[in-house]
Amino acid sequence: MSLEQQSELAYTVVVPLFNEQENVPQLYVRIIDAMDAVGESYEIVFVDDGSKDGTFRLLSEIAADDARVVVVRLRRNFGQTAALKAGFDHARGEIIISMDGDLQHDPAEIPRFIEKIQEGYDIVSGWRVERTDAWLTRQLPSRIANWIMAKLSRVDLHDFGTTFKAYRREILSEIQLYGELHRFIPALASSSGASVVEVPITNIRRKSGKSNYGISRTIRVFLDLLSVKFLLDYSTRPLQLFGLPGLGCLIIGGVTCLWLVIQKLVTNADVIALHGPLLLMSTALVIGGIQLLAIGLIGELLARTYYESQNKPVYTVREFLGRRGTRSGRTDRTAGAGR
Repeated sequence: MSLEQQSELAYTVVVPLFNEQENVPQLYVRIIDAMDAVGESYEIVFVDDGSKDGTFRLLSEIAADDARVVVVRLRRNFGQTAALKAGFDHARGEIIISMDGDLQHDPAEIPRFIEKIQEGYDIVSGWRVERTDAWLTRQLPSRIANWIMAKLSRVDLHDFGTTFKAYRREILSEIQLYGELHRFIPALASSSGASVVEVPITNIRRKSGKSNYGISRTIRVFLDLLSVKFLLDYSTRPLQLFGLPGLGCLIIGGVTCLWLVIQKLVTNADVIALHGPLLLMSTALVIGGIQLLAIGLIGELLARTYYESQNKPVYTVREFLGRRGTRSGRTDRTAGAGR
């Protein structure tokens, strides 16, 4: 089952879990209480991301008693992004809500996300206004990373890192996830015209179990941020990224080399002895400029091949009015092909 299949439910709650046996029973009850209060059809998709404890056993028991619960068990621990992707692929709801399984997200706040979706937003992202985790190892790196993400992606969010978000189904169907890209879904979707809004959420201190996040993951997040920046701004025009600095290096190096040649021809100066470092630098600039231009041109060819061979769209449609003036409704589907 994938996101492209026909939806049958109003909501799906996706929860990735890794060694959370202490939290599973209470988490399930609190999600059920919150979603029953909403009063519409829903399902819960629990994704066991290769847990080594009794998480899957508890989930199996819950699924056996409640038909609204779906359990996806991964063969090993693939990480949070892959676990979320698995949950999204098996979700049937028109609105998909993701949250962590460590009880640091309060299911009682789900109706606030739904209200914003019903107002017309495509993505609703949680904002942990008051963090409860360690300031030096968690809060400070997070604040720096969020500020950089907001500037580079041009999406005005205070908290990219939280998993507590709500999405329209069609938004997720257009995004491929890998690495740590789950935190960049608002940025990737915004580049296609999706509307994003934040809602403040309570950051509850973890009461049981061990956190699976550490400061080492910050480095991987920054590397993924570079990938996202490229995808957002240069995936369809790589020559703009590599060509301009390449052309600059080529011009500066070429002019310098020309000046050195003139010095040699006119004054018969010993260029190597007098201007050896300058000669090496100008030669390196010329070679580097040619290489950057070549990389940009190769990137253009690869981008063209990628978009044309896969019929990859370069725009998205929010609504469509029929030829007879009838509105076909909100689609948000990608359309078009090639570049």
